[in-house]
Amino acid sequence: MRVLVAGGAGFLGSHLCDALLGGGDSVLCVDNLITGREENIAHLAHEPRFAFERQDISIPFDFGKVDYVFNFASPASPVDYMELGIATLQVGSYGTHNALECARKYGAKFFMASTSECYGDPDVHPQTEDYWGHVNPIGPRSVYDEAKRFSEALTMAFHRYHKVDTHIVRIFNTYGPRLQLNDGRVISNFMKQALTGQDLTVYGEGNQTRSFCYVSDEIEGIMRLAKSDEHLPVNIGNPVEFTILECAQKVLEVTGSKSKIKYEPLPQDDPKQRRPDISKAKRLLGWEPRIDLETGLRMSLEYFRAAVGKTAAATK
Repeated sequence: MRVLVAGGAGFLGSHLCDALLGGGDSVLCVDNLITGREENIAHLAHEPRFAFERQDISIPFDFGKVDYVFNFASPASPVDYMELGIATLQVGSYGTHNALECARKYGAKFFMASTSECYGDPDVHPQTEDYWGHVNPIGPRSVYDEAKRFSEALTMAFHRYHKVDTHIVRIFNTYGPRLQLNDGRVISNFMKQALTGQDLTVYGEGNQTRSFCYVSDEIEGIMRLAKSDEHLPVNIGNPVEFTILECAQKVLEVTGSKSKIKYEPLPQDDPKQRRPDISKAKRLLGWEPRIDLETGLRMSLEYFRAAVGKTAAATK
């Protein structure tokens, strides 16, 4: 197949490009590099089945016939989407519409990368796909939450009204190589701080929970969903739950860092708990994650060491 991956130079998008190429497809990576990075796809520069186009999908585009459209285009970390709030809303509305129109025009399948943020600060735990969420529609995180919720609604509308073969994944916290050091996510923050001797920043008392999925597990679940007949959202994430404090302690153990833990006030609308119910993914896709947090952190350590080294060298 000829596959278009919007946001293909991002963390997850670039790993998806690798997986699609590994499966024999040709990949057109489309990214405006607002948060994506060319270095994430640099290793594909001489791959004859790979092409890159620098393009904001919020602006209409047409790169010819494609068989599948994967929409992974959006700022996805709190640091990025709070700084780029309007761009985040635009790519979640205009961008998703343009990507869906591309799929409709060429009779292609469509895959929407959505998020566990659709559940907001959930009052149902763990979160199942039929839970409608507890989201502040005008809070600081709303630019991302509501963009993704609108993207889901638009995807389902194209499926219902235009018969586009669509799929929606709700992605939970994912980590691994190519995660940006300064993106404000839990794992990247802790790894950077531990490896540079800074105190690890824990918000509140660190009792809020997250569930962390290693990137290869996440991509495997995404690939299985993309080949399925399921059109409604499916959670893909690791159901093993950690408090933020436990995660910080795990990072200190894996890195061997002597850093301490410091506590800061809890940000507005920060979810108190986040854990996917993956019963649907198990039943429909035969998928569940295999890599535990400690193993995944050890597998990521070399990447984060190198990233810290590059940053230090660049500032000299």
